[in-house]
Amino acid sequence: MSRRNDKNLLVGLDIGTSKIACLVGELKDDDQIEIIGIGTHPSRGLKKGVVVDIESTVQSIQRAVEEAELMAGCEIHSVHAGIAGSHVRSLNSHGITAIKEVEVSQADVDRVIDAARAVAIPADQKILHILPQEFIIDDQEGIREPIGMCGVRLEARVHMVTGALSAAQNVIKCISRCGLDVDDLVLAQLSSSYAVLGEDEKELGVCVIDIGGGTTDLAVFTDGAIRHTAVIPIAGDQVTNDIAVALRTPTQYAEQIKIQHACALTQLTANGEMIEVPSIGDRSPRRLSRQALAEVVEPRYEELLTLLHNELRRSGFEDLVAGGVVLTGGSAQMQGLIELAEDVFQMPVRLGGPQHVIGMEEVVNNPIHSTGVGLLMYARQHRVSRGPELAEHLGLKGLWARARGWFQGNF
Repeated sequence: MSRRNDKNLLVGLDIGTSKIACLVGELKDDDQIEIIGIGTHPSRGLKKGVVVDIESTVQSIQRAVEEAELMAGCEIHSVHAGIAGSHVRSLNSHGITAIKEVEVSQADVDRVIDAARAVAIPADQKILHILPQEFIIDDQEGIREPIGMCGVRLEARVHMVTGALSAAQNVIKCISRCGLDVDDLVLAQLSSSYAVLGEDEKELGVCVIDIGGGTTDLAVFTDGAIRHTAVIPIAGDQVTNDIAVALRTPTQYAEQIKIQHACALTQLTANGEMIEVPSIGDRSPRRLSRQALAEVVEPRYEELLTLLHNELRRSGFEDLVAGGVVLTGGSAQMQGLIELAEDVFQMPVRLGGPQHVIGMEEVVNNPIHSTGVGLLMYARQHRVSRGPELAEHLGLKGLWARARGWFQGNF
């Protein structure tokens, strides 16, 4: 079945609360990614980004992967998978080491990052990412690529992301049950940032917010590096639930009404605009004003944006995001949301869709696929498989190997 060069294939698996999307990209000679296959399936078995039913999740992943394989005309063997949920934590850390030779080598960089990761984290949490922010050589700050530079002392400032061990293991178990290997688990908002942000925005300072079905994920970038990440357990599903309760309509119809007619700002709805609302049971449908629907939706989005604004303020980076806020994700596409967000954040806000990829643009250029496309871009940047390292993260495997490496590096 495989008609393409497997070495050039990248696969991103976005495991979300409302949908599972599998994107297949082919790496071209000019290092561009061409999307050659997409498979999506409603997500069954996840709640707020965390697996709560393994069997249902496995079935949803299988359907999405099969659809992507059929479209791309290839067999999928391994994936880069997204991970989210309110169990995700983050902190900034700092490490120092002596430079062994005069010039900084890769071994020095590995040692200083190992020193930075030596912080106490809860036993039920595991490190998902260690993202270097900057390196310092003999008090010279702001170094991005230290290898080859001369000095005596090397320091590293890093952003560490941790997640619940059980949540990560369950995601990997579901993917393994589908006969696939996991190359890496990638934080959802980190992968979205690859797809929707430009380098100039990251340099200037920007806050990216991915509003999904079960969680809203936030990441702050300044000076080209990630500084803060957070997860808010409120997102599109809560809005759907509010509509279902307030309008007394079944949840599946509430979701359709939200997508087709909802507006996040009451003043943008025209007077006299009516919508049909199906009733529960055998009762006949009712007609309600679109303004009444907006009055249900606006307070929930305002609450969510206020929580995000408070998180940004608490991070200490509010005054440093001159590039403003970029909203992405399926639940960010609602009419009036940009205007409401500008009112809450008091800074420029734009809707971000996937950029920097070719192929199937009419389908892919949609904020709902930001995480999936970002996973492909992350995979391109980190071509070396992290499979064994991932196993090491999620158990005691490799403990002796790591200890042996430390001894070799230091003695």
